[in-house]
Amino acid sequence: MATRSTQRPIVAVTGVGMVTALGEDVSSSCDGLLEGKDGARAVDLFDTEGCRCRSAAQACLPSLPSHTSRKLPRASRLAIPAAREALAQADLLTSDGRVRLPQIPLCLATTEGAMEFGERFLGELLAGRRGRLRWVGRYQPQQQAVDLQRAFGLCGRSLVIANSCSSGTDALGHAAQMIWSGEADCVLAGGFEALAETVFVGFDSLRILTAGRCAPFDQRRSGLLLGEGAAFLVLESLEHASSRRARPLCLLSGYGQATDLYHLTQPAPDGTALCRAIEAALLSAKVDPGEIGYLNAHGTGTCLNDESEARAYSRLFGIGWRIPRMSSVKAIIGHTLGAAGAIEAVFSIFALRTGRLPPQWNTVSPLAEVEQALVRPQEPLQPLTHVMSVNAGFGGTNAALVFTRHD
Repeated sequence: MATRSTQRPIVAVTGVGMVTALGEDVSSSCDGLLEGKDGARAVDLFDTEGCRCRSAAQACLPSLPSHTSRKLPRASRLAIPAAREALAQADLLTSDGRVRLPQIPLCLATTEGAMEFGERFLGELLAGRRGRLRWVGRYQPQQQAVDLQRAFGLCGRSLVIANSCSSGTDALGHAAQMIWSGEADCVLAGGFEALAETVFVGFDSLRILTAGRCAPFDQRRSGLLLGEGAAFLVLESLEHASSRRARPLCLLSGYGQATDLYHLTQPAPDGTALCRAIEAALLSAKVDPGEIGYLNAHGTGTCLNDESEARAYSRLFGIGWRIPRMSSVKAIIGHTLGAAGAIEAVFSIFALRTGRLPPQWNTVSPLAEVEQALVRPQEPLQPLTHVMSVNAGFGGTNAALVFTRHD
């Protein structure tokens, strides 16, 4: 375990991995995003007859051994390959696929767990049959934590954060706090989410899913696109990474969180709490607003969220701001709910390391508050030192992360 000191440890990111509707790993997902590949397709996991929207950013599941995959829920089948990619990049896997540091804790994010098992159980009851109790047990998100532990031989403690759409950001932020406080040297942190009929139909009934294309920050935006996927990051103190000669990809330098208490589902119109979360992340990173080169926005494509978010950014960065450059990847990969913060953090790290900014796809008539800042396709490479990823969610949750270049 890390020892306490007067100066907090530096948190390094030594491995990343993800699965999205664009690809089964980081490389294919990032390439698809830069190319503008549309992740939306007709949902075939469940019946969407009667729904206003019938498409989502549904992922193609990576292959797993058949004897393993048959027992796993879709959420775990998304999470395990993403975690494996992150652990492998961090050089934490042995030749037989077991983790080199079995005691490292898990810090996970989700909002649904394996809801498909709960749906099966309910379906059995409604059909007049006795529901299988094992389906109820598999439904709970702690079961996906167990699936990850079994897959890699992990035996450390685990924490599951379900804090609406900011869950993924909060999981990474909490993992960083564990390292800053000396509670841990290394943490595997991330989020996962699988499409579920209950959630899809629920969002559709609220009429917040788009029947067309998701267009964040567009004046004619018509709603969000649901998505699914998983992403994981290996976070460790820079001292710990150096001791095992791991090469950091970047630093997680700041985290901030705030709640607005405005409404159960609607964000505060003035974006005050989002501003507080961003300011707290900047203070944590000891970075000024003008030093952020790229901002991965929450940008759902819904009427109320985008307006609130745009106002918050104008307050922070000024009227007619151009820096940081900004985009929302949800236009392409959909809103992945509890996994969003982790997935979007990986895209932000990709931008930081390569200078290739994710364009703002599908937006034709931008809101005035953000028009000058939106990333256009084929923008030249940007030398970046700091990037930020922001998420907000139901219940007024707001969270932000700052990632810093490490050469």
